[in-house]
Amino acid sequence: ECNVPGVFDMPLVIDTLLQKKDIDAVVTLGAIIKGQTKHDELIANVVAARISKLSIKYQKPVSLGISGPGMSERQAFGRIRPVSERAVDAIFKTAEELKRIK
Repeated sequence: ECNVPGVFDMPLVIDTLLQKKDIDAVVTLGAIIKGQTKHDELIANVVAARISKLSIKYQKPVSLGISGPGMSERQAFGRIRPVSERAVDAIFKTAEELKRIK
């Protein structure tokens, strides 16, 4: 388990984890809360692109369990369980599919 101050900080930690031989996959969990500007949309787009590139670079699955953008804090808290469950489910399905096709 790793903790970062914000979603934008995830790619560096994910990169470090994926370099380890004993790490087969990474599940990300977080929320991007809407503020007064469209900054949340920028963060969501940048982070999703970076996470996707890391997954391809290391050929290891990374699931996107990040809710938002455009969510209030209340909405994000309400989505914690379904988003995290989907992220974990996706990582297992992706890992199994990768095993099957390799």
